[in-house]
Amino acid sequence: MRTILRSAAFGAMLAGLLAPAAGVAQSLDTPIGLWKNIDDETKQPKALIRIVEQGGALVGRIEKILTDKADAVCEKCSDDRKGKPVQGMTILTGLKKDGDEWNGGEILDPNNGKVYKAKVKLADAGRKLDVRGFVGIALVGRTQTWVREQ
Repeated sequence: MRTILRSAAFGAMLAGLLAPAAGVAQSLDTPIGLWKNIDDETKQPKALIRIVEQGGALVGRIEKILTDKADAVCEKCSDDRKGKPVQGMTILTGLKKDGDEWNGGEILDPNNGKVYKAKVKLADAGRKLDVRGFVGIALVGRTQTWVREQ
């Protein structure tokens, strides 16, 4: 009887240890999570962006600014975000899964206040996210690679 109880306890402990690992592996299949974006010019981390699913689409919000501009406001925004703090601001909206990427959304560049069409695709086994902002067609745009934070 003791052997059975020990085996059951060991099995429960093993399941508890493996459950978080399974959760991490599953989260690498989706952009949902916390991402660090890197400045194109300085190559330094700029912000942490949290991507969540809302109403069947992905939405990204700046969770924390990692530079000395933590109190920045979006002065150049032309919508209801004008004059609002960049930290806490939603910058990515409307992305829906389409094959191996998510597209049909928009991304705001808080530095210039412009809103671009957007699409994202996981890279490096889900550890990186290629975020493409563009005008008109995807060929005319810029891709930034974000790094998963966990």
